Amino acid sequence: MRQPSKGPQQIPVVVLAGFLGSGKTTLLNHLLHRSGGTRIGAIVNDFGAIEIDALAVAGALGDSTVSLGNGCLCCAVDSSELDVYLERLARPDAGIDVIVIEASGLAEPQELVRMLLASEHPGIVYGGLVEVVDAAEFDATRARHPEIDRHLALADLVVVNKLDRAADAERVLGTVRGLTDHGAVVPATYGRIDPGFLFDCRPSEERVGQLSFDDLHDRARDLGDHEGHLHTQYDSLSFASDVPLDPRRVIAFLDGRPDGLYRIKGYVDFGAYDTVNRYAVHAVGPFLRFYPEPWPGDEARRTQLVLIGSGIDAAALEKDLRACTSDAPHTADEHGMWGVLRYVREPEEAA
Repeated sequence: MRQPSKGPQQIPVVVLAGFLGSGKTTLLNHLLHRSGGTRIGAIVNDFGAIEIDALAVAGALGDSTVSLGNGCLCCAVDSSELDVYLERLARPDAGIDVIVIEASGLAEPQELVRMLLASEHPGIVYGGLVEVVDAAEFDATRARHPEIDRHLALADLVVVNKLDRAADAERVLGTVRGLTDHGAVVPATYGRIDPGFLFDCRPSEERVGQLSFDDLHDRARDLGDHEGHLHTQYDSLSFASDVPLDPRRVIAFLDGRPDGLYRIKGYVDFGAYDTVNRYAVHAVGPFLRFYPEPWPGDEARRTQLVLIGSGIDAAALEKDLRACTSDAPHTADEHGMWGVLRYVREPEEAA
């Protein structure tokens, strides 16, 4: 059975994009002050010689900021150059849990995603594209820049910001939802969204590498209690099973996951198909990876997953996942894991 590589733990890298003035820096600063102990690094790309956005973020981040001024990141550097900047934040002694790239308001999100997916840095993994929309200026911006429609279709999460200033907020939300392909749409004012949308918030004393499933579920349930939040209308499902999952059924479930289910993260036990490893799963929108790693000797073998989305049927997803379990005694056939292994990062890819 395939053995996992011994490379460093991978840090998710989230792309934060949106047109000029949509509220990206406000949103990032909000996340920095609501991180719940998660250590955030940022690459801030201002369009102009005076790096205003970087200055606004640096006060909260200190040395955990890489500033790129006077040009759009998507056309100013290539993947190898981006890796140089990521290295400053992803090195182990930096102690960073998640990296956010705040793109300039004129950047091309597709190029930034392409560069991250082409990255050869073994310490990072693509964490999704977040597109911020100014609800008050949406119609005018879209008329001047029709490419906004394409950006929304690419996004894994769309934050419709400044809804308090929009003359017809519900119409704008409906239009954005119609333009979004697979991502969830979250309404907001002043960039106030729950950090759990972008990354796992874990207390600082929790050991590195352990997901806080219960905490993430509680944050989803209690989101409406946060001061200044609008109702975000999203669902969260925490799934656990002591019965192993059948790999073919899991792949069928993942291939057929519904629109709006933009985030899946956790560990899968494939039982007899691989008795050595558990499989960490990371899905953001259509992006999917499995990461085999040896079972910790002091932990019970079980599947634990968190699913987050907008407009999803949590009960139906729970039923579908239960249907993936299989406790029938059998000898695993050699082809059963092929579907899963298609999404395992090859050792040479991680080198």
